[in-house]
Amino acid sequence: MAVRQIVKFPDPRLRQAAAAVTVFDAALEALAADLLDTMRAAPGIGITAPHVGVLARVVVLELSPGETPATYINPEIVWSSPEMIRHVEGSVSMPGASEEVERHARVRVRYHTLTGALAEEEAEGLRAVCHQHECDQLDGIYWLQRLSRLKRERVVRKYEKAQRGPAT
Repeated sequence: MAVRQIVKFPDPRLRQAAAAVTVFDAALEALAADLLDTMRAAPGIGITAPHVGVLARVVVLELSPGETPATYINPEIVWSSPEMIRHVEGSVSMPGASEEVERHARVRVRYHTLTGALAEEEAEGLRAVCHQHECDQLDGIYWLQRLSRLKRERVVRKYEKAQRGPAT
């Protein structure tokens, strides 16, 4: 459909909770298609509607090329394993910045499909990490908030320096 402009860190909209989707219509399908196009162009493996300035609980994941992309409407994590894993995370809103984050190794996610049908999915590894990362984003929790203050400050300094470009 269309590549939308991505909201960049430190835009305050990245810290706002998204509203539940209540209408399942062609406009929602168009938003999901735009999110997929925008995520691929970024490039990224996951994106939420808030990443493009729309405060709606919509997530699109495509963890690898050739994989069928998945859209989750109003996702919520209903179970998390006690086992934890560490994985490098970043954001389409903060290109080039990444750091290792600790997350649950497995999760169960309840969500709606684009047609409004209720569904559940169990995920592990990278997909579990992505679900937690994107659900945090929908709740207004930016991934940097999962880092220690020291790591967060280091990532932000490095990102800001990269955004300024080379010194003249």
